Amino acid sequence: MYILFEGIDTCGKSTQIELLKQKYPTLVTTHEPGGTTFGKQAREILLSDTLHSKRAELLLFLADRAEHYEEVVEANKDNTVISDRGFLSGIGYALANGDFDFEELVSFNKFALKGHFPDRIVLFITNMKTLQQRTSEKKLDGIELRGLEYLMSVQNKMQESLQKLNIDYLEVDATDIIENIHQKILSYLEL
Repeated sequence: MYILFEGIDTCGKSTQIELLKQKYPTLVTTHEPGGTTFGKQAREILLSDTLHSKRAELLLFLADRAEHYEEVVEANKDNTVISDRGFLSGIGYALANGDFDFEELVSFNKFALKGHFPDRIVLFITNMKTLQQRTSEKKLDGIELRGLEYLMSVQNKMQESLQKLNIDYLEVDATDIIENIHQKILSYLEL
């Protein structure tokens, strides 16, 4: 099974993935960008926010996604793979950047994923107050420096996109306490 944990920065995806990994050590956990050798290099470029072209940014994310799918997801098709981010983030960020068509983005991502979207998605939803508090406690990368309004726009685009896609998903309140979120995820995934 291929599962995505999606949401904007600081919403708790990594914390929940770590809790699942402790409970189920055989889970394959990964992340985008950066889950492959190429992905580490792509991540460095993407998080520095030095690309002037949003199309170049999108293509680099898609190249990472294609490599990640083949090297990690497809290679572990007999296992449960949980990825911290994936194509939904890619679509959300691209739409927030403007000048992209939803159906075109879906098509690009289908191509990168060899036609295989995830089986399930857990989408973490936060609010401005929690986002402000959590981002104030960390060093921001180039994408986070685009601003909190931008990140909230990305979250809205992810929600809107997920409602248009025919993929099983769970929305969780990222402002809830960690254990409550963990229990909701366990019930939903039934691992």
